[in-house]
Amino acid sequence: MAEGKTVKLHNRSEKPDNIVLREHRILKKCEELQGELPKFMRGYFAYLKGNVLPMTRLNYLRDVRFFCQYLIDETALTEAEKTSEIKLKEFQRIKAVDINIFIDYCRQYSVEKDDVIIVYENSNKTLARKKSSLSVLFKELYREELLEKNITDGFDPIRVQKASEREIKALQDDEVMIMLDAVSTGTHLTAKERQYWEKTKKRDKAILMLFLTYGLRLFELQQLNVSSFNFNRGEFKIYRKRDKEAIMPLNQSATEVVKDYIENERVPEEKIVEGHEDALFLSLQGKRLTERQIRDLVKKYTSIGLATSRKAGYSPHKLRATAATSLIGRGNSIYDVQALLDHEQVTTTQLYAGHKMNVKRDLVKDMEWELERKGSK
Repeated sequence: MAEGKTVKLHNRSEKPDNIVLREHRILKKCEELQGELPKFMRGYFAYLKGNVLPMTRLNYLRDVRFFCQYLIDETALTEAEKTSEIKLKEFQRIKAVDINIFIDYCRQYSVEKDDVIIVYENSNKTLARKKSSLSVLFKELYREELLEKNITDGFDPIRVQKASEREIKALQDDEVMIMLDAVSTGTHLTAKERQYWEKTKKRDKAILMLFLTYGLRLFELQQLNVSSFNFNRGEFKIYRKRDKEAIMPLNQSATEVVKDYIENERVPEEKIVEGHEDALFLSLQGKRLTERQIRDLVKKYTSIGLATSRKAGYSPHKLRATAATSLIGRGNSIYDVQALLDHEQVTTTQLYAGHKMNVKRDLVKDMEWELERKGSK
């Protein structure tokens, strides 16, 4: 995006301005990244634009740029000084083993900045995405006959846990109640945290209640507007993946906390920064809360429910898991929960149905061993 230029919308769609602006920002970031990559990848750019979600497209482009920078900094495969200057003939010399070495490099690498060495370590899930980004790239170049061979068959497999193998992390009901008590009363907050809490407790409670009740994704909640809510009809509108709209019914508790926040705590109109007037959840500075601010807020309150450190608190996605397990645990249909949470496959929802929160605890409770008591002979 051009430096210093103001973006003005001419929005004739039914989408709110903030949704259109979010999509515009992702698009511009993608275009900026494409400008940093070789021109012979144009077909790959077009493929991503037409076949993957915007955020996936952005992540793939970041991965490819990182790979190109790696070629310059860590190998003798190119003579380019900038990623955009890498030549097709240099790419044609790349072999599957070079990709495998790159993926292994990505497991853990360090970057020196000034007097600091930053060590990066990636999970197998991240490595699998990087491999996927490059697989799509090299397949597209081969399909366009820019490469003579499809080298992707030689890429090493990456072992990633299946969804059914992963431990589902979610709050238990008693932990949820402790967390909600903390946001209502300020219990277990530090003195500094309480200073902010006094000004944001109604907002924070509304955020937690919407996550817990509807299992919203982080970006879905962050993009909510005041105008998203129709209290007379008892519903609110959200924008999901793949440009989908969804109307969510309001229950009594969600209605109460959201209205309480809007009417009694939300930043006054005259103090709201231009362009943020309709944003539902605002910072004390009068701007729409960022995803990072919401993530930090959730980690703080979940850490209280879990009785752990702030760093070990749960992410918003784990509140989504909490909503799923709680809904299924209350006897609701898997298919109804699938629709509410917007899972593409019911098998995803079934994972939560198979997750019995207390099964391990109940098992070990029946396996108590008699310990020698103090003072016994």
